[in-house]
Amino acid sequence: MDDAKLLREIQRDADISLQDLADRVGMSQSTVWRKMQDYEKSGLIKGKVALLDADQLGLKICVVANVSLTSHSEEAVDAFTNLVKDHPEIVECYSLSGAYDYMVKVYVEDIATYESFMSRYLLRNEYIASVTSGFVLKELKNTTELPIRE
Repeated sequence: MDDAKLLREIQRDADISLQDLADRVGMSQSTVWRKMQDYEKSGLIKGKVALLDADQLGLKICVVANVSLTSHSEEAVDAFTNLVKDHPEIVECYSLSGAYDYMVKVYVEDIATYESFMSRYLLRNEYIASVTSGFVLKELKNTTELPIRE
């Protein structure tokens, strides 16, 4: 499937030239350009970003925290959603099924910064019942590439 090849390649390198991309997937440059336009218009391509190295930015600590809310009221969920949106330290947030309500991924400079973040924003929030934090010791895999099957 030509689309699968094309999508895999643009996930690996969104900065690749149109000609190089066409060569890699065996399509004409005009076909690739048209497909890329279609992907963007349909929302399949949500954006193009540069992936930065957290360590080089001084963000030495990655924390995965599980959060439980005091209730699932609209007010509680909205307050938590706003907290997540207002803090750039939180780079990912997922609503979960199971024992916890949310999982957040947080990047900070050091343990003291995380403790301050927890104390000031998470533990003082009236809608957060508990936070269980795990500190990432070693990253085994980190990718933005989605699995695309033929």
